[in-house]
Amino acid sequence: MAAIAQISLGVEDPERAGAFWMEALGYVRRPPRWDGDDWIVIEPPPGVVGAPIAMDTSESPAPELPRIHLDLQTDGDLDAEVARLVGLGAQRVDWPFYPEPGERHPDEVPYVVLADPEGNRFCVAGVH
Repeated sequence: MAAIAQISLGVEDPERAGAFWMEALGYVRRPPRWDGDDWIVIEPPPGVVGAPIAMDTSESPAPELPRIHLDLQTDGDLDAEVARLVGLGAQRVDWPFYPEPGERHPDEVPYVVLADPEGNRFCVAGVH
């Protein structure tokens, strides 16, 4: 059976994207595989569970409504985490699919849609 080895993000500037995601997730940069290896792969620090993320250079723009995206979960205050991520370079996204007030299921956790500095959309969920 196959397993996910890493998640690859298409980015214009791998250094900028890698720096953002390292700060956002507390990840560390994986050493290059060989001399001249220009791939940036970040991963959880030793002993921490999580999937590595590779920054793959791409010339295509990030889609406004991606079919696949990252979901982040905060154990703390959602608003504080969103403010921290925006301070690192994320941008709020005008997302047309937020549930209307009163339409959210009682068990659904509130979330905010952001874009990383490269325009890749991701969600952050937590408690207000």
